[in-house]
Amino acid sequence: MNVEKTKLDSFFKLTENNTSVKTEIIAGITTFITMAYIIFVNPNILMQAGMNSRGLMGDAAVKAGLSVANDPLVASVFAATCIAAAIGTLIMALYANLPFAQAPGMGLNAFFTYSVCLGMGYTWEQALSAVFVSGVIFIIITVTSIREKIVDAIPRNLKFAISGGIGLFIALIGLKNSGIIISDAATLVAFGKLTSPGVLLAIIGILITAVLMARNVKGSILIGIILTTIIGIPFGVTHLAGIKVISAPPSLAPTFLAFDFKGLFSVEAGVIGAITSVLTVIITFTLVDLFDTIGTLVGTAEKAGMVDENGKFKNMHKALFSDSIATTVGSVLGTSTVVTYVESTSGVSTGGRTGLTSVTVGILFILALFFSGIVGIVPTQATAPALIIVGVLMMGAVTKIDFNDFSEALPAFFAIAFMPFSYSIANGIAAAVIFYPIVKIATGKYKEVHPIIYVLAILFIFRFAMLA
Repeated sequence: MNVEKTKLDSFFKLTENNTSVKTEIIAGITTFITMAYIIFVNPNILMQAGMNSRGLMGDAAVKAGLSVANDPLVASVFAATCIAAAIGTLIMALYANLPFAQAPGMGLNAFFTYSVCLGMGYTWEQALSAVFVSGVIFIIITVTSIREKIVDAIPRNLKFAISGGIGLFIALIGLKNSGIIISDAATLVAFGKLTSPGVLLAIIGILITAVLMARNVKGSILIGIILTTIIGIPFGVTHLAGIKVISAPPSLAPTFLAFDFKGLFSVEAGVIGAITSVLTVIITFTLVDLFDTIGTLVGTAEKAGMVDENGKFKNMHKALFSDSIATTVGSVLGTSTVVTYVESTSGVSTGGRTGLTSVTVGILFILALFFSGIVGIVPTQATAPALIIVGVLMMGAVTKIDFNDFSEALPAFFAIAFMPFSYSIANGIAAAVIFYPIVKIATGKYKEVHPIIYVLAILFIFRFAMLA
């Protein structure tokens, strides 16, 4: 036993990082509990992109009651979610030796479904192809200096606005999926029937999760999903028929290598239209993953005391490389972009300092594969509160935006507003990137705009012109 401890200590540098095997394992369990909600939420979101055996999209998929339990393609997405999270997290552990976990990202799965598939008309196979390409691009820009140039090109306020806008968009999706908000011919949106069982259950779920979050209970979102699902039994929303607590892992066959590169790069709509459309998808996947990962890594590392005075920490390059590999592998398995999770801070807060924390998380994601039967009974009304709460957390970035400078405030506002109002993350980013150089030029601050932004703005303008 002492020999094993010595091997672990030597490989993960436990003593050097002032930690122990016990502390790292507890930290890993804490991180997993905090972020495990993704195994419930991700299949629910991606099935609306048509990733179900009946090919239903959006609301139709939700109303059909498709789930891990009754649809092999949805079950495959669940398996891809768990395996991609496990592989990504283990790469982070064994290559970068950092206590950060990875899984399909909230926001990027929404972009995949509601913007790329429902909004732009791509199939889920084509969207997975775009994720794969973005992963390869991320690998390339990580091993070169291009990564730093892209980060420097995007204005600081727009980075915060993109995060806040995605948060608002995710919250809207949660409100819509729960039935709390519905479409209305006169006012565009309105309250749904608040006394219906499904809506009442979602409201109860929001209250439960909100109270848990306010009291800083670890794993609040996961606990909220579980309790809401249980409460849904007497409401007639949660169905227990045919439930299997432990079952064999679902097959990955329906989503494994399900790429359609030919369809993704089709030029039927015209060369310029096709190029700008594909670039919008790929660039958004790449940039959002890039900024989300860097922000999470720096923020989490700072909390762990790993950041130097220049805002950098050891093995950041390896961490970014691990993230890019995870995204590429995730697309091969059949899920949207894999990112480093900010929930990793929960494990860091309990003492996690090395890759042994991440190894624990990875193992738990693998074990989760054997509980697909339980995941399958979770209704949409139980996962909708998770989307709303995550939206609240992401909106916090808005407080860092400088609204006193109108040339910064206007593009930032457009990013935040256009995402939910146009039901498209890509539209919000495009509007912000187009107006940013315009207002800067108008105020004589054109030198503040990086050349890359001018190029992106022109491409986005061409895209909208071709769609008109």
